[in-house]
Amino acid sequence: MRLQEEKHRFVVADLLLLVTALVWGFGFVAQRAGMEYVGPFTFNGIRFLLGGICLLPAIWRTDQTMSKEIAAAVPSVKAGFWAGCLLFLGASLQQVGLLYTSAGKAGFITGLYVIFVPIFGLVLGQRTSCGTWLGALLATVGMYFLSVRADFTIDAGDLFVLAGAWFWALHVLLLGYLSPRTHPVRLAMVQFFFCGFFSLIVALCFEVISLQTIQAAAIPILYGGLCSVGVGYTLQTVAQRWAHPAHASILLSLEAVFAAVGGWWLLGETLSGRGLFGCALMLVGMLFSQLYPLLNRKRLSGVHELR
Repeated sequence: MRLQEEKHRFVVADLLLLVTALVWGFGFVAQRAGMEYVGPFTFNGIRFLLGGICLLPAIWRTDQTMSKEIAAAVPSVKAGFWAGCLLFLGASLQQVGLLYTSAGKAGFITGLYVIFVPIFGLVLGQRTSCGTWLGALLATVGMYFLSVRADFTIDAGDLFVLAGAWFWALHVLLLGYLSPRTHPVRLAMVQFFFCGFFSLIVALCFEVISLQTIQAAAIPILYGGLCSVGVGYTLQTVAQRWAHPAHASILLSLEAVFAAVGGWWLLGETLSGRGLFGCALMLVGMLFSQLYPLLNRKRLSGVHELR
């Protein structure tokens, strides 16, 4: 009976992660559609503030069970400020890049952060497997086919999104350090508020903000804030309590595929055969870099059993 319950939980967790990848993938479509009416910093400012507000009920619930010792190790405001700075840089570069590139391409290029994370971890003394390097090589070749044209030029939007992926990777590493030392949901909320605040400051300086344009972009903004930030984070948090890490990484990588499907379906975006080949290589590279440690452990355990 207990085994059946655990299997049920794993299935539910995988489904929740699949829905999370779907929500995040279509978030790229909302981000691109919203900028038909408002600037990138206005869009990010409002959606991240909405996302932070979404987490207020979760804060109250987790406060009942969170260990006071863990929650007090690093103050949430201090942790949220630094995480919010990296989040602001990654989200801003991605959002500006979407002005000049497609939602599908942005989804695949952003997904490279799963390879950048272990590579950046070398600076912190973390070990990086050869699987990560092979995955990075495949993904790099894939990005060449996806973004670099026959005349060896590349869209500025792709470069912005690529730079954003570097900051997403740094953000993941910082959260890996901060999450065990502070209240994780409060950390998420505070970083969203800081990111939204920084974005609105830049928007007030460089963009024209009006109630009319915000109303015109209401649906993409609401999707980006309530679904991508609020619902997506909550589903991921719940699912990863039960999901196997390998399953989680694979399913969340499908975010890039959903971004491409959403861009084709809702925005009429298309990719050439060369671009599709590049996307396939990038997806294989991302998956290989995440699956290699698991496959290697299974191989080594098999060798030990034979001995």
